[in-house]
Amino acid sequence: MLHAVGIASDIAWNGRDWVLWVQPGDQAAALVHLQRYERENPPRRPPAPREPLHRGAWLGAVAYAAVVLLVGYLAGSNAFGLDWFDAGAQRTGLVRDGEVWRPITALTLHVDVGHLLANVGFGTVFGLLAGQLLGPGVAWATVLVAAASANLLNSFIQPAMHSSIGASTAVFATLGLLAAYAWRRRAAEGGRWAYRWAPLVAGIILLGFTGAGGERTDVLAHLTGFAAGAVAGAVHAGWHCPRGSVAQVIAGVGALAAVGTAWAFAFATA
Repeated sequence: MLHAVGIASDIAWNGRDWVLWVQPGDQAAALVHLQRYERENPPRRPPAPREPLHRGAWLGAVAYAAVVLLVGYLAGSNAFGLDWFDAGAQRTGLVRDGEVWRPITALTLHVDVGHLLANVGFGTVFGLLAGQLLGPGVAWATVLVAAASANLLNSFIQPAMHSSIGASTAVFATLGLLAAYAWRRRAAEGGRWAYRWAPLVAGIILLGFTGAGGERTDVLAHLTGFAAGAVAGAVHAGWHCPRGSVAQVIAGVGALAAVGTAWAFAFATA
């Protein structure tokens, strides 16, 4: 570097250390250039160790698909003589009046087979990736909390007559979780800004490409779902909650129990 700026120098061993020699008249200029070089080229942090992937991630993805398909079949056949859509849809006015189970039950309902299969497909893929990072139980419990929170928030933003259904809020919460988790992990490693921000930018682009158009699309639910998932992903990246087998079972069973309890309340008031 010194030769490039016209300062003659030499590196020699003095018996104990390697020494950089310059002419006495060049010492001040050499120090300035060396300090500037260090500021412009800080040492890179060593990459963080690769996180162990949870091998049972497929269990959470299968459970998600099973729940959505089962509720879809039961709702479509008016099982138990009930109107599942009337009992479980996200209706903002009723949520405001205290029917707080609807933000959960609405996640399991779909208006048609195409809507259902799309959410099963995307949700299974995104959920499998999230399950590999956090474990199946913790990942899906986090997604459920984020998606239900997004629906609850929407009930205080949307008009009182607004109604919506679908697991797409959970799908985009999972996408937000993945994007923010990778963003925060890369931020901790350092590196160039493009490398650090790439996961979050990619997640937002994918959100815009898949979640901001189409007939009967609840764009606000997709946005709030992504935002809630992103908050959860950033929290998980900085706080390593228990992710052992016991924690996975407790979280997974808790998520299934929450869905079942929500539907029990929906049936009780139908």
